[in-house]
Amino acid sequence: MYKNIYFIGIGGIGMSALARYYKAKGFAVGGYDRTESELTRELEREGIDIHYEDNVDYVPKDVENTLVVYTPAIPGDMSELRYVSEHGYRVVKRSKMLGEIAQGQRCLAVAGTHGKTTTSTLLAHIFTESGCGCSAFLGGISKNYGTNLLISDNPVIVAEADEFDRSFLQLFPKIAVITAMDADHLDIYGNIDKVREAFRAFASQVSGTLILKKGLPVSAEDTGAKILSYAYDDRTADFHAENISTDECGYFTYDIVHPEGCIRSVRCGVPGWVNVENSIAAAAVALSYGIGAPEIRKAIATFSGVKRRFDIHLNIPGCAYIDDYAHHPNELSAAISSIRNIFPGRKLTAVFQPHLYTRTRDFADEFAKALSCVDKLILLDIYPAREEPIPGVDSGIIFDKVTAPEKILISKDELMSCLGKEDIDILVTFGAGNIDRFTEEITALLNSRYGKE
Repeated sequence: MYKNIYFIGIGGIGMSALARYYKAKGFAVGGYDRTESELTRELEREGIDIHYEDNVDYVPKDVENTLVVYTPAIPGDMSELRYVSEHGYRVVKRSKMLGEIAQGQRCLAVAGTHGKTTTSTLLAHIFTESGCGCSAFLGGISKNYGTNLLISDNPVIVAEADEFDRSFLQLFPKIAVITAMDADHLDIYGNIDKVREAFRAFASQVSGTLILKKGLPVSAEDTGAKILSYAYDDRTADFHAENISTDECGYFTYDIVHPEGCIRSVRCGVPGWVNVENSIAAAAVALSYGIGAPEIRKAIATFSGVKRRFDIHLNIPGCAYIDDYAHHPNELSAAISSIRNIFPGRKLTAVFQPHLYTRTRDFADEFAKALSCVDKLILLDIYPAREEPIPGVDSGIIFDKVTAPEKILISKDELMSCLGKEDIDILVTFGAGNIDRFTEEITALLNSRYGKE
């Protein structure tokens, strides 16, 4: 049994949930991250030792009693990672640790190239609100609970099943959802066929029920699980919405039709049609598990959402500001469509920070098409994350193809100055990098300008 759990890349959303879990279980937990963030500061306040310098002196020297967990986003030549690999420590990937925790529990997993964080967080909320309880490892911060980790005595684990680096193949769920199978992480997979191959491999590991977004290319040949489908309003899907209505603030009321009947008059606690679809997926898992309709209806209504997922920071007469994690063209399109649905006829200004050189290169045309649907685009430099620059790849290859009525290309450092001169009606910030560092400043700016009587 280990005494110390040491995380290399502890500030990542998945890594931080594991760190919190082991801290709660009584282990001595610490680790490294490249930059300080709100999340790492929270971990430190919870008693976890974190440093921001790549220095092997911080690594616990009790080799036999120390388990090292790392994220594949960490470069292989990083000094601490190289040190533990060469000095006899047990070193495992984050995904393997999650798989080990899930063993022996009833695993409910949510996979998909987009939609999985909101769906898994809502699913965990349904289990918690219903009194069933679950442990949950989430890919975002739940606004209901202020954390990405829930712990329960009930041996049920809700896990966000991440396709990056084929991490989800460490999970063997009883019930699973696949929300989307788009081309993404092509730096890992190479092409869409390899992405689909990995999702089908994940499907083969589901033992009970597999719930698929209607139309995804997974068949009974790929899995021994019972296959059911869901969709927003496609009546041929096993789970879908009917009698859909929306109020002036974008909140939806609808019935969820399922194979055994109907959950009537469901009101989703977060706006946007995309969240209706996510709620149907979460309800499908909960119903398959055996949670009752009244509990599901109540939980969907009290769901507050996930930080950085269609996260409304300001909504006052004459101005609204939304922050969203969207970093794939299909995510952008869905979010823009939802915003247009909530605020019809309003001027939509979007700030987008591309994430990764490879993703920008691989989807430049698709990004340009999605972003051309806004009224004004403010495009920022690429956030590199784990990658080195690629010659000829910069935000300009998206910018040149965008056909929005207005567009500008600026650096991140120029953003606040630029927004200070803009006439804002509806503003959205998109990206998976560090654009969220601006949300408080942007909210304060807009509130000071438009929030006065």
